[in-house]
Amino acid sequence: MIRLQQLSLMRGTKPLFVQVDLTLNPGDKIGLIGANGTGKSTLFAMLRDEIHPDQGSIDFPRNWRVAHVAQETPALDRSALDYAIDGDVTLRKLETELETIENQHDDAEYGNRIGEIHSMLADADAYTVRSRAEQLLHGLGFSSEQTAQPVSSFSGGWRMRLNLAQALMSPSDLLLLDEPTNHLDLDAILWLEDWLKRYSGTLVIISHDRDFLDGVVNVIAHIDDKKLKRYSGNYSSFERQRAAQMILAAGMIEKQQRKQAHLQSYIDRFKAQATKAKQAQSRIKALARMEELAPLRAAAEFSFEFREPLRAPNPLLTLDHAAIGYRNTEEGTEKQIASGINFSLQTGQRIGLLGVNGAGKSTFIKTIAGELAVLHGESQLGKGLVIGYFAQHQLEMLRHDESPLWHLARIAPTTREQELRNFLGSFNFPGDMVTSSIAPFSGGEKARLALALIVWQRPNLLLLDEPTNHLDLETREALTDALAQFEGTLVLVSHDRHLLRATTDQFLIVANGALSPFDGDLDDYRDWLFKTKLDSKTEARNASLPDTKNIAKLEKKAPAPITESISPAERKEQKKLEAEQRQKIAALRKPIETSIKRLEEKIEKLNLKKKNIESILSESDIYEEHRKSELQSLLSDQAYCSKEIAEVEETWMAQQEELERLSQ
Repeated sequence: MIRLQQLSLMRGTKPLFVQVDLTLNPGDKIGLIGANGTGKSTLFAMLRDEIHPDQGSIDFPRNWRVAHVAQETPALDRSALDYAIDGDVTLRKLETELETIENQHDDAEYGNRIGEIHSMLADADAYTVRSRAEQLLHGLGFSSEQTAQPVSSFSGGWRMRLNLAQALMSPSDLLLLDEPTNHLDLDAILWLEDWLKRYSGTLVIISHDRDFLDGVVNVIAHIDDKKLKRYSGNYSSFERQRAAQMILAAGMIEKQQRKQAHLQSYIDRFKAQATKAKQAQSRIKALARMEELAPLRAAAEFSFEFREPLRAPNPLLTLDHAAIGYRNTEEGTEKQIASGINFSLQTGQRIGLLGVNGAGKSTFIKTIAGELAVLHGESQLGKGLVIGYFAQHQLEMLRHDESPLWHLARIAPTTREQELRNFLGSFNFPGDMVTSSIAPFSGGEKARLALALIVWQRPNLLLLDEPTNHLDLETREALTDALAQFEGTLVLVSHDRHLLRATTDQFLIVANGALSPFDGDLDDYRDWLFKTKLDSKTEARNASLPDTKNIAKLEKKAPAPITESISPAERKEQKKLEAEQRQKIAALRKPIETSIKRLEEKIEKLNLKKKNIESILSESDIYEEHRKSELQSLLSDQAYCSKEIAEVEETWMAQQEELERLSQ
């Protein structure tokens, strides 16, 4: 097991951990979470024995093999496949030793050692290592051709995937993964999630992807107030437990404050009276001994909202028999990614764009954004269309030598500086930070600035290509809430399934050079994806063949029509029976429809109440001393609203299913 005992660590003058005690069991899959800068990566460095605590200890079996993802990737001529296999250091050492013996020594002299090495290579699955590495690289998004390419030919994001592949290829008892999903697409994340579920060792993951954590971990280790606390269950379970603890803490703090006030009142009244001096002194000691509870840590979370669009053209844009891709005007060549696209984007649509890596999602987004022209066909934009575009590499487009204020003033040159400062302040850019160069900003802070610039422009169409890269959990939640309330049109590419589920209501898929509706949810997409990855070549071949099952169904003869003559009286009676049946169904449907309407009204009222509570909780003065009782009441009401909404929605779903059953 991993055991932290009375562990304390300073980084410069800042204490990161103070007397931390934590036990993690072998085989646990742990999600390590906490605000940025609280020490998550530092804890990883201690587990890798790169730094040591100032006090206390961090212990786990010394014979454990520890694997982690390297942060640097040298520009090697070595192939991606060989680089991934290099993660199995023991296997590579055995191969090197065997090659040295066979090339430099007499086999007769070293025969026993050669036999031992071959036996150890067999134990290390050396004879399946290439196929295992190929499967792993394919799962992470590499094509067969890419596995043979040199490491130096890949970009930074793809090199990080290679480093992840090395870590997964390394036999390990403890696997440390720091933001492993940052450079992955949704298809690669789904594959990695499945791989990690089957990992037999102890796993510790730092991640801001709540769905990924929910799918993989069974323990949460939360860093807060320089302590580490263990919670059983996944991330959603942690959130429920944490919320309950905060409500309980609010009650305990209030109770303690009432007791303290009572003691202090007695002391103030009687400490000057000789007859009561002794009792007053005992209460002074009691007040001093009283345990100080930790202050309620319910700091206002970051939140923002998209402003209402000024206009809403309909349709916003259309593509007619369009082919999308890239054109090299100098060489007169073009690379077509998808064709035959007939697409009309209507006001209010909320579309999630799916597809495997390289299928053309970003190309489609760029074409809608106007960064790429259609290769063939027609593209027409609606009058008054205002696009807010967050590109996959949006942060690289910022001027790192300039300030947030400079970036905003560039797109709003006639707006007063104070108004710009106030707006940036709402995105957590206060004081001197507004006028400071963004070069030292974290990736999350730069992403917040990019979002702020989009919000300012009041778009009626949002095109977001992987907007959550670099965002922490808090900012992801703020973005999710803001998009859920956005009154315009949304097209979203994201590997964050929570964001996709919460903000989109239909999916399109780019696959096999075409754009088409995807009839299903993200679980259906996962099934489709794994089926595709099992044998993509067979899948592609079968897609071009006739569907024999459907053909067989079509070829089945329909039932012979009824040719018996029906008298007018019988026909009248039949219509009467049909009308009575419709009336019976309508009578059954009416109370259900009424119930559904009332439930929807109740949900709307509860959501409004919850939103109002959250609005008050976002104000800093609610956490002041004199408003503690009000805070406790608000937190209780918030928890009640969440529970009530869940119960009412469950009833609503049951009623909807009953209504659908009657309609069949």
